[in-house]
Amino acid sequence: KSTLIRHLTGIYRPDSGTITIDGQPVWENAALKARIASIPDDWYYFNTASIRDMTRFYRGFYPNFSMERWEKLRDIFRLDEKRPIRRLSKGMQKQAAFWLSLSAMPDCLILDEPVDGLDPVMRDEMLEVFWDFVQDEEHSILMSSHITTDLERIADRITFLHRGKLLFCKPKDELLDRYGILRCGAADFAKIDKADILACRREDYQWSVLVADKEAARRKYRPQVLDDATIDDILLLVVKGEQNP
Repeated sequence: KSTLIRHLTGIYRPDSGTITIDGQPVWENAALKARIASIPDDWYYFNTASIRDMTRFYRGFYPNFSMERWEKLRDIFRLDEKRPIRRLSKGMQKQAAFWLSLSAMPDCLILDEPVDGLDPVMRDEMLEVFWDFVQDEEHSILMSSHITTDLERIADRITFLHRGKLLFCKPKDELLDRYGILRCGAADFAKIDKADILACRREDYQWSVLVADKEAARRKYRPQVLDDATIDDILLLVVKGEQNP
């Protein structure tokens, strides 16, 4: 994931293929990079810098940097902008990164584990900020996260990478509204049409079967138990289950 993000932000040059945003190549494209703000898991700041110092630095790189938004976000983050960033906690440093990146007025915000290290209250506030950011449909967020409940809350589309491979890329509503998990014993599992099985896993006393259309499966395999699927449920079955039973 981190390698992909470094390509998307133009830090790495790809050995093959092309990385584009809005049809424009990212590599060595300063005008396009000015429209992107990225917060990696190891956000960089100058060793002796305060938030005020980094604000001046960001204003030099981002022509649309808004001090008006900077002032509004101050009320959310409530950090000491004169204190050296290295003396802030990890969670506070991440908040400083959000403060500066959002003030840069980017079209696209690229985040790597953005709420890791934040307390529950600040995490909830940040998700609200992200939600507001994309409401006008002129802005986008690409967020890498292991916290699937956050993805269920704000994502439009979920892409799952595992060991360097793309396993699926689906609209979130399709995953949550249509996918389901059929629970059945061995005898009933043998009767299931293999074409209906996306993934399956044998557990202690039953099989769990991931299906792409839970309502059709509910009609077809009544009276078997069919549960709604969370994102976690889907990921576990895709990774640990069998795809071709």
